[in-house]
Amino acid sequence: LKHLYAWFVDTATRMNPDLQYAQAIHGITKGRGIGIIDTIHLMEVAQAIHIFEESGLIPPHELAAIKSWFADYIRWLMTSKNGRDEMNAKNNHGTCWVMQVAAFAKVTHDTSVLNFCRNRYEQVLLPDQMAANGSFPKELARTKPYGYSLFNLDAMTTICQIVSDSTHHLWKYTTSDGRNIQLGLGYMFPYVKDKNAWPKKPDVMYWKYWPVAQPFLIFGAVAFNNPSYFQLWKKLKHDLTVDEIIRNVPVRHPLIWLY
Repeated sequence: LKHLYAWFVDTATRMNPDLQYAQAIHGITKGRGIGIIDTIHLMEVAQAIHIFEESGLIPPHELAAIKSWFADYIRWLMTSKNGRDEMNAKNNHGTCWVMQVAAFAKVTHDTSVLNFCRNRYEQVLLPDQMAANGSFPKELARTKPYGYSLFNLDAMTTICQIVSDSTHHLWKYTTSDGRNIQLGLGYMFPYVKDKNAWPKKPDVMYWKYWPVAQPFLIFGAVAFNNPSYFQLWKKLKHDLTVDEIIRNVPVRHPLIWLY
């Protein structure tokens, strides 16, 4: 709770609620939209805040200040040039924008933003990024197709986990031509189970470190009652030590998301 106060409340120490200077390059750019992806790890902080709120552990005045911070950050993500550039990205960056905004809107209980994220998943992310076989062609075209395919599927399933409820079933949503998140899980599962079966070239970097305990496995296991996903998730590496791998695993504490 002291960390929450320092990061979001105390004006002497708190982070400004924007990423205006994210991924700045001296002499080239003061900040870029693609840097917004670097706050995906605030999502688990946001989910913890949601749990703390339900448990009554945060003093009301501090909770109000924290929610105000996230509301300001959401506003910046949705209205700034860098934020909108990232929202309109055609690959995992666009996916991670929706994933983050949804996680933060859950803290602020902003139903209109949550509905925006649901619509974005159904009308933009799934139809624009997933192929008929469940793969993500824009990720496959990269020099690290395996790692980025894992990453984008993690982000897509995390969106489903965040914004699905008793009246919104993104896990079951299917496009008119038959694409859905279960298709994506089915595409990647064999290559997580046996990486040597991967039909593309190995990633140019970090190939030996993948896969790990991918969140799409545990979320998919619960959503579709699939013990095979769960058993594979249990066997994979959970204690991550390589910075690049940590950076590209958006959910490392799945139990707080299944709360």
